[in-house]
Amino acid sequence: MSREQRADKRQKNFQYFDYSLLIIVFFLICFGLVMLYSTSSYNGQVKFNDAAYYLKNQLKADLLGIVAMIVVAKIDYRIWKNFWWIAYIAAFGLCVLVLFIGTELNGAKRWLNLGFISFQPSEMAKLAIIVFLATIISQMPKQMGKFSSLIKIMVLVLPMVGIVATENLSTAIIILGIAVALVFVSSPKYMQFIVMGGAVIAFGAIFIMMESYRAERLKIWLEPEKYEKGYQTLQGLYAIGSGGLFGKGLGGSMQKLGFVPEAQNDMIFSIICEELGLFGAVCVILLFVIVLWRFMVIASNAQDLYGALIVTGALAHIAIQVILNIAVVTNTIPNTGISLPFISYGGTSVVFLLSEMGLVLSVSRGIRLEQE
Repeated sequence: MSREQRADKRQKNFQYFDYSLLIIVFFLICFGLVMLYSTSSYNGQVKFNDAAYYLKNQLKADLLGIVAMIVVAKIDYRIWKNFWWIAYIAAFGLCVLVLFIGTELNGAKRWLNLGFISFQPSEMAKLAIIVFLATIISQMPKQMGKFSSLIKIMVLVLPMVGIVATENLSTAIIILGIAVALVFVSSPKYMQFIVMGGAVIAFGAIFIMMESYRAERLKIWLEPEKYEKGYQTLQGLYAIGSGGLFGKGLGGSMQKLGFVPEAQNDMIFSIICEELGLFGAVCVILLFVIVLWRFMVIASNAQDLYGALIVTGALAHIAIQVILNIAVVTNTIPNTGISLPFISYGGTSVVFLLSEMGLVLSVSRGIRLEQE
């Protein structure tokens, strides 16, 4: 090949960066802040004498998360292959620490207070498990068709799942879902996927039966009107039903005025339905669909298997969490306490979600496209 031909080839190949994904994520963050203020201003005024209390906290977390996303996006994603064990052990250790010195809130011990910061290690565990499994699977792609490889992955994942499920079953289900998705895309045998799916169901059933309050959630789900704890579910359904096609208008919700407890958290989608109606709810869902579509494009064009698996893990995480949150709000499944990504109130969640987006964007930077 002549010098002119090599130069021409270099000109035809250019580095790809998914700006469309970045724009959509920023839009979701801004939309989340607007809805958070609309949803939480009443609670903030009543509890803290500051209508913008929740907004200020979330804005700080968003800014920190954006900085983390930009930094991670600029780092070559392959460098994290060197820290897979550290990520897993650190997340596992912090989750164990929560059981002993964690801060309890609303009957659940999920927060770790380090003095200068308070956060949920279970959110860190989601990101750690993506890096951990992507590294392991990328190192043995030809062995993924063997049943022994499936057992190996399950043995490695279950300790993390078990320790997280002790206080946070919903996050444990998401972690298992990420593992199932990565096994599915990396294995040519569907039987392994079926086995992993069966393991998820069995694991969930066992943990539900181990605690009476989890079994009670099933009864509340079936007949919420008969139980005092079904109040939140019913009020959320009232909010959805009263929104109609185009809603009552931004800020016009009545259910957020103390009827839906902690509306800015897991039930924020019900307030979106009330204020923006079915049209607004569908638009929010479409935004998440676009995010997942961009993930698929990046994963399909990733430079290597490791990058594709990282993006697939992030795709599974976002998809599972969105589906479960909306299913809970609409009472399609029992209440599991899962937040809506980028929109629900929660500093730890948004920081690690944006860090995860940074990983996906880093993979997109490694893509080389050829111009026609």
